[in-house]
Amino acid sequence: MKIEFFYIYILFSSKDKKLYIGYTENLKIRLGEHFRGRVAATKNRRPLILIHYEAFINKKDAKSREEFLKSGFGRSQMKKALQNILKELGYKNL
Repeated sequence: MKIEFFYIYILFSSKDKKLYIGYTENLKIRLGEHFRGRVAATKNRRPLILIHYEAFINKKDAKSREEFLKSGFGRSQMKKALQNILKELGYKNL
């Protein structure tokens, strides 16, 4: 059985001090696209810093986690879990 991985990730924009939450099946390639300005949602928000990622072996679980983190409660929980790095980076919306 071949195991595939699916990822959710959180980027911090040093420019606007906001977060971006995404999903991908290839984290290395997707991050490269973000960092080179090839993703419309983040191209004008660079430089970006990867502050968190999670790997899943089930695509539906990964997509559900992404959706949860984009919800009000999920975003709140994520900010609590990452509060130290967010403070260090100057994130104001804790």
